Amino acid sequence: MNEPETQLFEPVDENWQSALAVVAHPDDMEYGAAAAVARWTARGKSVVYVMVTSGEAGIDGIDPERCRPLREAEQIASAAVVGVDVVEFLGHRDGVVEYGLPLRRDIARAVRRHRPEVVITTNYRDSYGGGFPNQADHIAVGRATLDAVRDAGNRWVFTELRAEGLEPWNGVRMLLAAGSPEAGHAVDTTDHFGQGLASLKEHRAYLEGLSGPMADPDEMLEAFGRTAGARLGVRYAAAFEVVSLRG
Repeated sequence: MNEPETQLFEPVDENWQSALAVVAHPDDMEYGAAAAVARWTARGKSVVYVMVTSGEAGIDGIDPERCRPLREAEQIASAAVVGVDVVEFLGHRDGVVEYGLPLRRDIARAVRRHRPEVVITTNYRDSYGGGFPNQADHIAVGRATLDAVRDAGNRWVFTELRAEGLEPWNGVRMLLAAGSPEAGHAVDTTDHFGQGLASLKEHRAYLEGLSGPMADPDEMLEAFGRTAGARLGVRYAAAFEVVSLRG
């Protein structure tokens, strides 16, 4: 029996100027999506990072209270490598993020404050495909981000945000979910792959605490980038599931 033909990716629409990235942990953007961010900021686009947690439970050998400022500092340095100079931390507890109204409210608040055209998050589906399960925080944050984008545009949802001076924002055109098994689009990162890799390597303490394939950022990002690039017809690419938020 013949193997099913691999579907080619379509280019992500890049006709926009501002984006907000909302992810669960420091390092989540760096496993592929950061190279796309480097491309966008080099073209004059504005990208802001929002971390729902500070990744304080992410290093087994370091107590969370000591780990929190370390991981925040690494994320700020990492973001700077790809041209992002605004990084915010929402302070939810790492490893036990719950999907629900408090999380949606916090993300909707960020969307109303920054008023982006595009929102970026990570895979919110139950797995990465091939039977490899997703992590609970990623699922909760991704799903809450999708809902919060719509909440941000509804004046009758989270009315307390208007009391804070944050008017509704309906200007988000699309959500980009990195690492999704349902990805159908990609961004050519050939010229910015090195920046993406350098941004991941800024997470020094985190990488030192890892084992297995994730401890080798060069090999892992090379594999991700080449696989997506082959489906876009370029050397390296970052793949995204695109959710259109305009009718």
